[in-house]
Amino acid sequence: MKPGIVVVAELTGPVAERIHVIQEQYDPRMAAELPPHLTLIGSSGMGPISVRTDPERLREALLHGTRGTAPMTLTFEPPMRFMQSDVVVLPLDPNGPVRALHERLADGIRAAKIVTERPRFTFTPHCTLSFYRELPAGLLRELLAMRFEDPITIDSVQAYRATGPSGTERLFSLPLTG
Repeated sequence: MKPGIVVVAELTGPVAERIHVIQEQYDPRMAAELPPHLTLIGSSGMGPISVRTDPERLREALLHGTRGTAPMTLTFEPPMRFMQSDVVVLPLDPNGPVRALHERLADGIRAAKIVTERPRFTFTPHCTLSFYRELPAGLLRELLAMRFEDPITIDSVQAYRATGPSGTERLFSLPLTG
């Protein structure tokens, strides 16, 4: 994981358990870094937050977004390769409630003048299935053929700081209470 802080929505329940098993099988390094999640800040839309950011300052900056957003139930679209890369993701509707949450969180970070890196892509909500590993063609086909039709519920966001090449520490969790 790149040095910095990311804000994610951890997945829970049977779908998250299934995704984690698949991540362990197809990309064990990625599976060891973070639990299955949607990255809200730190990837597409807004780059990673400076590793030097005080966690309490970040927490305060995110409160407006979490207090103004109700828990949401979402359904993944079929797996796809992300931006013509070898990364395989489960996308979500890019114009739905996850985008609204991302924008509220990003507005709070900008208002607090917290330093972030420049994003490489526009906000594209997704859960990553395979990131580090270049999959052989047969395994890639298997992964792309999988379906995740059960809904997921997002009811909180978490901030994680990279602690090394593949280590992370959870800084805090905030419930969605809007």
